[in-house]
Amino acid sequence: MDSTPTVEAAPPAAVCFRHTDRESYIRCSRCDRYACPDCRHEASVGYQCVECVKGAARAARPTVTRFGGRTVTRPVLTWALIALNVLLYLAEVARPGIVDRFSALGQGVVGPDGGFYTVDTPYLPTGYHAVGVAHGEWYRLITSAFLHLPPTEGVFGIAHILVNMYGLWLLGRFLEGRLGRLRFLGLYLVSALGGSVFQYLLAPERSAVGASGAVFGLVAGYAVTARRTRHDPLDSGRLLGGSLVWLVVSAGFTSWQGHLGGLAAGAAVGAVLAFALARPARLRGGVQAAGTVAVAAVLVALVALKTSDILMNTPWS
Repeated sequence: MDSTPTVEAAPPAAVCFRHTDRESYIRCSRCDRYACPDCRHEASVGYQCVECVKGAARAARPTVTRFGGRTVTRPVLTWALIALNVLLYLAEVARPGIVDRFSALGQGVVGPDGGFYTVDTPYLPTGYHAVGVAHGEWYRLITSAFLHLPPTEGVFGIAHILVNMYGLWLLGRFLEGRLGRLRFLGLYLVSALGGSVFQYLLAPERSAVGASGAVFGLVAGYAVTARRTRHDPLDSGRLLGGSLVWLVVSAGFTSWQGHLGGLAAGAAVGAVLAFALARPARLRGGVQAAGTVAVAAVLVALVALKTSDILMNTPWS
């Protein structure tokens, strides 16, 4: 009889569910799979594998602000808007003609030399052509809000963009966190449009540029939302008072019409965002979007009416 002892084979070593060449003796507390140090995260009880962590993150409901927007931790959109304004300002420095081409001009006449002229005749002389919002260049209502006075305007030319970007940084990073990115972007763009529209309604022959209308709109939007939440760390009364003082003081050398329009549009959109308390809550976003679009539609209607009036009273149009 063979008395040689039998040696039983050792059980296979436990390995990571993703890396089969790595031994692991720690299981995921949710799915019970083995996971190596690179494939697990420490949890409140034991460890969880990366797949379970990802699944839990997908299943979790995103946190939202009081106004329905998704919570953001970094003001990425605010920085993006500032960067866009700065990049376009550098483009202006390289090609100064950009300002005349995309400013908020309601109506003007350009001559053969590229200069602007006043024409009192019932027809345009050869080589002259009409430009401006009234003549189909509606894009000026938005593009002008991303341009600023060039450095050739002296100290105020540089201060123009610096002051506006400081205002955007101060208010934008706060409102982006309070409203969420989409609602903040809607407030900013409609405020910018409101500034350009008021400029067109009240002084169509004057060219204007700048983000001032949008920034004034942010001031109004902040004031309305601060009143709704009763949380006012930036002191909305001081901001509004300072804005109104600046609107009056700067009337001689900036577009007070644009400031006023931005303030009015920002207040309207801010009211929509702050007081659209639709129930159930899932309808709130739709009500806010519809209200914001309605404000923009009113502004567009005013532009159409003004355009019709200008064309009817301009002989050479």
